[in-house]
Amino acid sequence: MFQINEVVEYNQALYRILILLPDHLIWIALEDKSAFPRLMSQSELSTAIDEEILFRRQDPYVELAFQTPEEGSTARVKRDKNYQLIKPLLDSPECYLPKSRSAIINKIIAEQGSTKQTLYRLARRYWQRGQTPNALLPDYKNSGAKGKKRTGTAKKLGRPRKDMPGMGVIIDDFIERLFRIAIDKYLLTDKGYSFPYAHRRFKTIYENHFPDTPEEEMPTNWQMLHFYKREYQQAEKIQARVSRIAFNKDVRPIISTANTQVLGPGSRYEIDATIADIYLVSDSDRGNIVGRPVVYMVKDVFSRMVAGFYVGFENASYVAAMQSLAMAMTDKVELCRQYGFEIDSEDWPAVGLPDAILADRGEMLGYQIESLENNFSVRIENTPPYRGEAKGIVERSFKALHADYSAFAPGVVTGTKIKKRGDKDYRLDARLTIREFKEILLSSILYHNQFAVLEKYDRDIDMPTDLPLVPKELWNWGLQHRTGRLRAASYDALRVSLLPRIKATLSDLGACAFGVYYTSEELIKLGWLHRSPETVRPEKIDAAYDPGSADHIYLFPEKNSTKYWICKLADRSREFVGSSFWDVWQLQAQQKQTMAKSKVVSEQKKRHHEEFVVDKIKQAVKMAADTGSLSNAERIAAINDNKRKEKAVERRENAYRPEKTTRDREADVVHLAEPEEPDYSYPDHIDELFGEDDEL
Repeated sequence: MFQINEVVEYNQALYRILILLPDHLIWIALEDKSAFPRLMSQSELSTAIDEEILFRRQDPYVELAFQTPEEGSTARVKRDKNYQLIKPLLDSPECYLPKSRSAIINKIIAEQGSTKQTLYRLARRYWQRGQTPNALLPDYKNSGAKGKKRTGTAKKLGRPRKDMPGMGVIIDDFIERLFRIAIDKYLLTDKGYSFPYAHRRFKTIYENHFPDTPEEEMPTNWQMLHFYKREYQQAEKIQARVSRIAFNKDVRPIISTANTQVLGPGSRYEIDATIADIYLVSDSDRGNIVGRPVVYMVKDVFSRMVAGFYVGFENASYVAAMQSLAMAMTDKVELCRQYGFEIDSEDWPAVGLPDAILADRGEMLGYQIESLENNFSVRIENTPPYRGEAKGIVERSFKALHADYSAFAPGVVTGTKIKKRGDKDYRLDARLTIREFKEILLSSILYHNQFAVLEKYDRDIDMPTDLPLVPKELWNWGLQHRTGRLRAASYDALRVSLLPRIKATLSDLGACAFGVYYTSEELIKLGWLHRSPETVRPEKIDAAYDPGSADHIYLFPEKNSTKYWICKLADRSREFVGSSFWDVWQLQAQQKQTMAKSKVVSEQKKRHHEEFVVDKIKQAVKMAADTGSLSNAERIAAINDNKRKEKAVERRENAYRPEKTTRDREADVVHLAEPEEPDYSYPDHIDELFGEDDEL
């Protein structure tokens, strides 16, 4: 019923669930600065739900999952230092008991020299903010009041003057009102006035209010510019600086093209990959053999339940591992429905973040997977090289899955490719499509999770003899009688954190990734797509992409943060709608080859054309008529007469003179109803071509 890290409201107070026990749970108040973990009965809380005094709430500290402090930064050093300081307390299973907690605290003080106040404050902060290392990050984001108005008292804000005489003036509300008058009247117009000109007009207004003020004691150009940048958005400034016609014609973001109108209980998970021992054919053309697919499996060690999988032709890498992990940590009902299997969430309950993930070295190493550790507190464990048996649970599952289809399916790998006399190449026997193989694999996983009996499962001493050794039953029993380890997490934050990253470029056409253009509301509101010399935007920006879909990318506007904007495919790149990035790369390679071949022919024909033009000009020069006794003035004066003669010749040559023919008289046609006059007028697309597009 409950999950670790879940936030609930009980009697108008927020609590975070820290640990689940068979009949109880331990939680802590989120808003109490002196709170400690408390033991609560699950049956009592279940009754509270029925009485509508307990509600599930959004985690107020969910943004901590988006924080990614830079390596070596003060925030990261303090986070890691504080985490190591209280780690002995967190690692103890009795840290929630007051007496045991006090003994551990005293031991830490004796060994590391901290104080009780500091240790209790850090432990409380860790528990209240989500039980992840990021919970111990200092709140530097609240410092400095970035983007907010500064107020002074008797002394002007900013550094004192060094070269200019005078002390300067403090900017108050009245001066800001004069700033706004000058900016609105002289700068935010389509007259083309410069900012220094608008500032000089402001000085005139200011001098009328405060006569005899020395020039050096008037508000400076820099003070007015600071107000302008702080109070006016870029999109607003750009649009106001040009006329409505010029804005719509030259500056407005281009989000489409004219041509568009003419036509998607784990303590430890093990993950591993293998190449399936079967050859498949294409979904679109069964005559094309596409080879052997890569299969990733994610399996829970305790219950032997398959939590997620991946089938495709991406090499064993981080990209493929990411897709299987994302499936393992989210609900699978909709996925099964896409392949024709109707299940309930209880039939495949593996939803959430495990404590640890055991994987081979390679795809689970690198900076990208660190976000899973620090942002979601998932421990990544890597096996030593050439130690496949260290992941025996998931390794064994590949053999079991292979046995489910190998005896029946054509195209299964048998022996070697070297044929004996009379043998047939097993690759030519391939009949199953990629989708059909996925359906077989999914059916095998559903059977395994719900009904397969684990004959060699080693029971614990507290497991009852009447407990069926079936993954689903073991999972449910573990949640009831053991500590449930799955953690709740935002699907979007998890998915985007695991996606591979690139550097996208920004231009008037949108955000560009792999030569494909994208746009979003945020890009337009910030004025980053406006076609103006005043447009200020970063040249490059971090972006995440899903290799399986080129319809969207995710931009990260803030450094060291995983907050993102969702960008959709721009109409300029509409040829890639519904494609994967693998399709994009393949199409782009084919287009480059076609372009190169076309350029060879174009260069040849261009050379022939230029030679033809040069020859014609040479012939014309040689055949130039002798002007005789006519002067230059007489030749120029005769131009109009010569043109009229040429026009008359042209009209005679182009005149249409039909031949007279005799036809038999045709019968009269009597219409039963008055025929409608057909409308042959050209369709009008002015509104579609130049109207505003309300939807991105």
